[in-house]
This record gives sequence, structure tokens and C-alpha cells, in this order.
Amino acid sequence: MKHSALLTLCALPLLTLAACGGGGGGGSTSTPLSTNADLADLSISAGTLDPPFSSDTLTYQVGPQEMLVHGSVTLTPLAAQAGATITVDGLVVASGTPSAVIDVPVNVTPVLVRVTAEDGVSVREYNVIITRQGISLQTDYVKAPNTDAGDQYGYSVALDGDTLVVGARYEDSDASNGVNNSATESGAVYVYLRVPEGWLLQAYLKASNTDALDRFGYSVAIDGDTLVVGANGEDSNATGVNGDELDNSASGSGAAYVFVRSGGTWSQQAYLKAHNTDGGDLFGNSLALAGDTVVVGAEREDSNATGVGGDELDNSAAFSGAAYVFVRSLNGIWSQQAYLKASNTDADDWFGNSVALDGDTLVVGASREWSNATGVGGDGSNDSASVSGAAYVFVRSGGIWSQQAYLKASNTDAFDRFGWSVALDGDTLVVGAFGESSNATTSNNGESDNSAPDSGAIYIFK
Repeated sequence: MKHSALLTLCALPLLTLAACGGGGGGGSTSTPLSTNADLADLSISAGTLDPPFSSDTLTYQVGPQEMLVHGSVTLTPLAAQAGATITVDGLVVASGTPSAVIDVPVNVTPVLVRVTAEDGVSVREYNVIITRQGISLQTDYVKAPNTDAGDQYGYSVALDGDTLVVGARYEDSDASNGVNNSATESGAVYVYLRVPEGWLLQAYLKASNTDALDRFGYSVAIDGDTLVVGANGEDSNATGVNGDELDNSASGSGAAYVFVRSGGTWSQQAYLKAHNTDGGDLFGNSLALAGDTVVVGAEREDSNATGVGGDELDNSAAFSGAAYVFVRSLNGIWSQQAYLKASNTDADDWFGNSVALDGDTLVVGASREWSNATGVGGDGSNDSASVSGAAYVFVRSGGIWSQQAYLKASNTDAFDRFGWSVALDGDTLVVGAFGESSNATTSNNGESDNSAPDSGAIYIFK
């Protein structure tokens, strides 16, 4: 009977071999605690994660368009390993169940999902950044979702159809979530889409190499689903297209970034630098975009070259300025097509401080040019009207650019800053001169009476 009882007990699965007298001595063993702190899945109650969830991807964006009507959401995390502990914004959540309700105000809301493995030591953190842009009932008044003092939101703007682009050259975020202001004056750009109720934030853009003092958003230009952003304080010593953006040995050389939109989502397509990158050139201080052509001004470029395709390496004309033309091929690849200088290059002219492009015609302003010429095609070599300013018209034929006209004000005078701004549409060109001083009113009336300093004027050319 004793033998029979023992055999019956040893058949029970909960008894160890040692308890049955068959273990041969030695202590019992235990399974090590898991160190797996991954999530197997993460979902949100409204909107979608961008990019789609992957256990190795730690940062996700949600919204803003999807968040338009949602003032709150929940997150449902699923642990990859049983026994892990999950918190969402510091509150424990059972694996596979929704979190507490997360309020999503009209701004950027970062949410931290923290997973602690069964061993209590191994940790992994997933960041979900939710953007919700409210509808402005006053459609003419728009602010950044992360408004902060000193950002200079609105320093640059561009508009094409129902898409509005706003640059904030001194925005400070480090690009991780839009609210971590650890990259002083790195800059940001906001893209809005017009909807029946007002303007909806579609994208919050930062440079791929965000860094302090880069001033990303100093200039912006948009045409259809292509957007270009200038960052004239960017510091890399890269040259050409998609070079090494991380070697910051050319302080203030400047850069431009091309973004494209597909299905409402914006992504960076190209990183543009001058072919002759040099510190202090401020490449990207002005931009123009038309179709597959981008023009980038660098008002403090230093070469003494003249015209198209000259010697870009002789830096003996400090701050003379230059403009660079880039074109995009059918496969989306950008390349530099032309390097443009004034026909009368001189130090401190700031050629490229403004640019305008329409089809195969380009206008470049040089607001500190000094000649005393007037009108079209005058003598650009007599530098007796300091900082009077000039504008230069270039045309393209068969991919080749040439200068077509040299423009001056009809009442050229020192410090008028003719060429500070330019605009072009078809065969009509407008040039602004904010320092012009005549007391004239309306049109073609008394431009020679300089009794109203800095009153300003515009000049229209056909």
C-alpha cells in the first residue's frame, strides 16, 4: 500500500523529481527573469501612428489633420513579454488594455510609454507626439501650435493655392517633439492647409541636421507639392547636393532643404549646398521655386567672378554675393545647373539678397550695389551712388543661362536699396527700394524731390 501511494503522488505534475526521491540530490533550479522590454504592438484610439508601429521604432507622430475633431485619445500598448510593466504618462496600464484618457489640447502633446521588463531593470521608452491644430474662426490670424517668445514666427511666408508656409527662423526646438527648446534659434517651418473652417496645420518641419543658430525658415518658397526652406545660418562644409551635413566647420555657410508632399505627408527630398561652400556666405538667405527649378541666393558670397559660371574660388570680393540654380530630373534627383554673378561684381553688393523666378526668367536683386546708372542697361562701373542698388535679369535657353538686363531705378540715389525685394510674373517685374526718399505720391509724380527719407518706392518694368 505504501508503494502504491508513492507511485500515485509522483504522477502529479506539481511534484518535483527530488520530492519523489528520484532527483539524485542537488537544489531546485528557477527560470531567469526576462529582460525583454519591447512592445509587441501600440495603437491609438483616433488617428494613426506615423510611421506604423515597429518594436524597434521609438518615436511616432500623430496628426494634426487626424486630430482636428479629437480632444482626447487613449493608447493601447501590448507587451512583447508577459511580466513586463507598462506606464503611459506615468500611469500603469495593463498590457493589451487602453490607457487613461489623454487630453489633446490645441498644441503639441508628447506622450511617454515606458516598458520595464520582468527583471525590473531593463527599460524601453516609446514616444508618441500628438499634434492637434485648432481651426481659427478668424481665418486671417494664425499662430504656431508651440508659440514661444522670440521665435519670430512669420519671418518668412509663402502661399500656393490652399497651402500656406510660415517660417519661424528663431524657433528653438531640437526637433524631437517641438517643445524641447534645447536648440536655440535652430528655426522651424509650419505648413497649413486651407479647409472650409480656416487653416489647418498639416506639417511641422525641421532640418534633417537641426542645430542651434541655423535659422531654418529664414526663407521659404512653395510650388505645388514642392517646398524649399532656407537656413542661412547652417554651418556644414558640405558642397552640392546631399553632402555630409554633420561637419559644422563652415560657420554660417548656409543650406537649403527641399521637401515634397505625397498624400498629405511631407518628407525631405534633398539637402542643397553651394558648390563653393564657405563660412559666412549665408547661402539660403533668399529662395525662388518654379516647377523643377530652385534658385538660392547667397548674399555674402565672396568670389570676384562675373556673369554665368565664372571662377567661384577667388574670394577677393567680400560680400559681393551669388545665386545658384538647381534643377530636378524626372527621377527626383537634384543637381546644380548654374552659378550666377553680377555683370559688374563688386565687394559688398549683396547680389542675391532677393530672387524671383518665373519659368525661364530669373531676377536677382543686389540692394547694396553702388553704380549711379539709371534705367535699363546703364553703365554699371561708376560706383558713385553708394548702396543705391540694382537688379539683374537672367534668361534660360536650352539649359543655359545668360544675363538679359541690368536694371536701376529711374531716380537712382545713394542708400535707396533698390533690389531689396523683387517679384516676377510673366513679362512684368517689380523691384522694391525701401530706402528711396522722394516725397512723391501715387505714380510717376515727383520722384526727384528727396524730402521724405526712407519713404520707399517700387518700380515696375515690362
